[in-house]
Amino acid sequence: MANIKSAKKRARQSEHRRLRHGSARSMIRSALKKVVKAIESKDKAAATTAFSAAQPLMEGYASRGLIHRNKAARHKSRLNAKIRELS
Repeated sequence: MANIKSAKKRARQSEHRRLRHGSARSMIRSALKKVVKAIESKDKAAATTAFSAAQPLMEGYASRGLIHRNKAARHKSRLNAKIRELS
């Protein structure tokens, strides 16, 4: 455990941030699963709706550094390609 006051504060901040980031990552994963599930059921309307909800989430977290920007781009590209294949 930290002994210095600034180190104690840093530890508190990191723990708080870790919990928030875990929640955010979970939100991204859930949003992606909804898109994948809609694609698997061959429902283009539901897939498009779920994708349009997931896209800003991924972009926002990528811009903040929670996930890598290339990972967000890769997911968006692959899901969009699969949605286009449905028609």
